[in-house]
Amino acid sequence: MSETNQAIQEKKTDKELYEYQQGAISQIFDKFDNAPDDYHLLYQLPTGGGKTVIFSEMVRQYLKNHNKKVLVMTHRIELCNQTSKMLTSFGVTNKVVNSKANLDDQADYSCFVAMVETLNNRLNEEKLDISDVGLVIIDEAHYNSFTKLFKFFENSFILGVTATPLSSNKELPMKDNYDELIAGETIENLIENEFLARCETYAYDMSLTSLEVGSNGDYTVKSSEDLYSSPAMLQKTIDAYKKHSLGKKTLIFNNGINTSISVYYAFREAGLPIMHLDNTATKKQRKQILEWFHNTPNAILTSVSILTTGFDEPTIDTIILNRATKSLTLYYQMIGRGSRILNNKSKFTVIDLGNNLYRFGPWGADLDWQLIFKSPNWFADRIKDDESIEANFKHELSDDIKDEFSKSENTYFDIRQTYKDAVDAGESSKVVLERSIEQHAKICIENSEDVYDAIALAKLLKDDINMRIEIYAKCISKSTHNFLKWLKDDYKQKLNSYLRANFDEKFEEIHGHPPED
Repeated sequence: MSETNQAIQEKKTDKELYEYQQGAISQIFDKFDNAPDDYHLLYQLPTGGGKTVIFSEMVRQYLKNHNKKVLVMTHRIELCNQTSKMLTSFGVTNKVVNSKANLDDQADYSCFVAMVETLNNRLNEEKLDISDVGLVIIDEAHYNSFTKLFKFFENSFILGVTATPLSSNKELPMKDNYDELIAGETIENLIENEFLARCETYAYDMSLTSLEVGSNGDYTVKSSEDLYSSPAMLQKTIDAYKKHSLGKKTLIFNNGINTSISVYYAFREAGLPIMHLDNTATKKQRKQILEWFHNTPNAILTSVSILTTGFDEPTIDTIILNRATKSLTLYYQMIGRGSRILNNKSKFTVIDLGNNLYRFGPWGADLDWQLIFKSPNWFADRIKDDESIEANFKHELSDDIKDEFSKSENTYFDIRQTYKDAVDAGESSKVVLERSIEQHAKICIENSEDVYDAIALAKLLKDDINMRIEIYAKCISKSTHNFLKWLKDDYKQKLNSYLRANFDEKFEEIHGHPPED
């Protein structure tokens, strides 16, 4: 190590560490001092808890007390540069090993920051000397791209850091690559002590049975785009934004570039200030868009997964999950983008349009990370599937349609319970739809002056009818496209016929007098 570098490492950092961060460093160094040289330790801390601050101070202390070098690995170039800046602010001189780096002066450095793919190439080409690296730190350690590099560091202490110690690949559990997990502060503790903002979630009941699961275990982009780019879904996203977050800074996450672009055009057409960002943007475009987002109080930014890690914008007020995911890690990363605390911000809003809340529970719930680390399959097997989630939905009329039925005390009809009661009574399943038609007719008549009004109201029930038919089809285990279409058309015809045949009689039953001529 050069004398200049040694002097900088001796310099006390200006950064003030919180008590829990200092406690984490002590815990990790205790393992470091007492475990074998090749020990693999995993440290968990929620997004916003300051993982980079913790390991930067660790690097500073390590280099001060050990005559070995440190290597920090990240999986994205933005994280690489952010980490390098943070280390520099802690007085740690470091060299970024990117594709353009000149390694002729590597002997002058005791700390390297590298992106995983570049590092892999440099090590295979034997262009980077790692013989005296004693400590390897892996940021966002749940990504599996790092594991191929472990063979190069058989005599180094490896510290992986992550907010979610659950592998991105079910076939490669983290317990196979790490000897132990240390779980840091909980989200609830960080909120209580005003290190993170509290989350208020508005969850919408979504029918996701059209989504398909790909080989990576998550929903495919294509099936997601088919659902989330539809006009009805785009309108739902706009309505949800206007209801809960109009005029507030909002980040929207989508599964697929086409969906994000569709969201961009739909919001723009609605006169809302929005920009779109995906991984095809140039560095210059990305910088301009993120500057606009930072400086515009009511900005809306629609994006694909690129802003899930390494992106800090504390002014975000709302996160819209305009997608479903089966990844707990992604769920926590997306919501974590809104959790940064600010002087006048102690809470933020999440609008969930993917049943994610029902799948994983509330963000910040008391998860047993030790159990998840040791038994990831046990955890994965307990994540609810879409059918069981949707089985608990109580499908209500939308607010604007409900206004048209304001004279009705109750517009809800429980198809599942009616089916169960019919089966228990030994009745034909057909009575379920007959009773449903009678209830739909009743609420139409309650809110009408004549049969023509009632038939006009029945047209507004199209979505509710479709939903009831889909639930009914699941009850009787018949759900081919043609069968569903026939049932829906037949239901609408029967509802209209019922109204024409029974309007006067039912009107008098309800109101105590016949309809006026």
